[in-house]
This record gives sequence, C-alpha cells and structure tokens, in this order.
Amino acid sequence: MVLQVLLAISIILQIFAVGVAIKLTRVTKYNFSWVLLTVGFIFMAISRMLEFLPYISNFEPQELGEVAVWFGVVISLSFAIGVFMIQRIFKYMKRVEDSRRMTEKMFLNAIIQTEEKERKRFAKDLHDGLGPLLSTVKMSVSSLAQLEHDQASKEIVDNTAMVINEAIKSLKEISDNLSPHVLNNFGLLRALRNFSNKINATRAIHIELESNLGNERFSNNIEVVLYRVVCELINNTIKHAEAKTVSIQLQKESNDLLISYQDDGIGFDMEKLDEQPLVGGMGFSNIYSRINSLKGEFTLESKPQEGTQVYIKVKTTDE
Repeated sequence: MVLQVLLAISIILQIFAVGVAIKLTRVTKYNFSWVLLTVGFIFMAISRMLEFLPYISNFEPQELGEVAVWFGVVISLSFAIGVFMIQRIFKYMKRVEDSRRMTEKMFLNAIIQTEEKERKRFAKDLHDGLGPLLSTVKMSVSSLAQLEHDQASKEIVDNTAMVINEAIKSLKEISDNLSPHVLNNFGLLRALRNFSNKINATRAIHIELESNLGNERFSNNIEVVLYRVVCELINNTIKHAEAKTVSIQLQKESNDLLISYQDDGIGFDMEKLDEQPLVGGMGFSNIYSRINSLKGEFTLESKPQEGTQVYIKVKTTDE
C-alpha cells in the first residue's frame, strides 16, 4: 500500500514537472536541449504510469516487451543529450543579461549626460544672462554712492550695494554648484578639494581629504559621477548624520579609482535602509545606480551610533 501511494505521488510530481517543462519551453525560445529534457520528462511520466497500471488493472508491464526498453533508451538519451547541450541555455541567458546590463548602462549614462548638459546650460544662462545685469546694477549703485547724500540716503545706497554684492556672490556659487568650472578645468581632486574647503569654511563640519591623484585626469563621465556622488554623500552627512568630521580617501591603484568615505555621525540601521527617505533627491539606491553605470562597486556599512562608511571602486579604463 505504501509503495502504491509513493508511486502515485511520484506520478503527480512527474506530471507537474512535465507541465513546468512545457511552459518553460517558450521561455527558452524552444532551445533544443530543453526540448530534449521536456521529452525525457514526458516519457518518464508515461513510464511511471505504466508501472502503476498493475495496481489498478490486470495489465502487466512485461506485456510491452521491447517498448519498455525503448522508453528507457529515449529517457536516457533525452536527459544525457539535453544536459550536455543545456550550456546553450546558459549562454543564451548570459547574452540576454549582458544585453540588459548594457542597455541599462546606456540608459543611465544618457540620463547623467542629459542632466549635466542641462546643468551646464542653466549655469551658463545664469552667468551670461543674470550676471551682467547685476554687474550693471552694481556699477550704477557705485556711481550713485559717489554723489552727496544725507545720512539716511547714504545708508540706503550702502545697503543696496551690499545686497547686490551678496546677490552676485550667490549667483556665482549657484552657477558653480550647477556646473563647477574647477571640475571641468582641473579635474576630480581639485574640484573635491574646492568643495571641501567651502564646507570647512562654514565650520558646520570638518572634512579631511587625502589622495594620491595629483593632477591626473579621467574621462568626463567618471569625474562627473564621482564628484556628484561624493558631494551628495557630504550633503547627506551634514543634513542627517549629526557628524563632526568626515574622512575621504581618494586613491588610484593600478587601473582602479578607490574612494573610502567615513563619517562619525549617528549612523542608521541597515535593515531599515529601504525606509530611509530620499536625501537631497539622491537616495543610496540612486547613488548605487550612478556607480553601477560605471560598472563600479558600491559598498555601504552603517550601524546606529557608529557612523557610516562607504567604499567605491571604479575602473579608470574600459574593460
């Protein structure tokens, strides 16, 4: 009785396996190796059914004679050849995955390049459009300040001149943040030092930046992505980490660019990372996507009250 139950269960599982195999045939684009495996499953299911017939009828498997032997031969050949040729399926899946990754990379690169193009255009419009207007107003106010005024009028003119100077300074900073000329003209290290010095000047946090790059330049895409990512990490730390210091190591080893970022802030629970809000428009998932567009590696480590560490590795040459 136990053998009958086990055989019946075996038949049910075989039929289920046949159904799954047939369903996956279309997914594998009717790959010959999978078709052979499916045929093997079908004949195996039929063979199990024939073995079960003596328990429910007077049929005896011996009556099939050579047919049963041929069933076994077909099953063996189907599985043997199918398994031998199944590597084609894995090659096909690898091609599909490589194609998907390439498409994803091209899509991300297109987004980044479009974003940077718009940043540069907007920064140029601000600098070339609004900048000269403010400079003209400043010249007019300077000329007005040289005239004789009573004390009240003089204070108004002086205050206007101060506001205009602040506006020109803010405009320059906004334009530089949108499209930093230091990054375009002098490279990644100089741009990060310039950004770090500005942050240090505010005394909101102290940033220590160490590097062995010197004046070495890299592709525009690499420099732009890494600059934006590091600046965003710093902004996230300032806004959320309650940290006092940030340590950044920017090193080149062979054909790899390595970035080690660490703050002494309050950190967070990695298990609740998905619940963290997008910070400054770029959550960690978006930062990861940007690094992934360079085929780089991004590792994030953090614990409550133990700060946050980020490790980035990017190839400087195309593989």
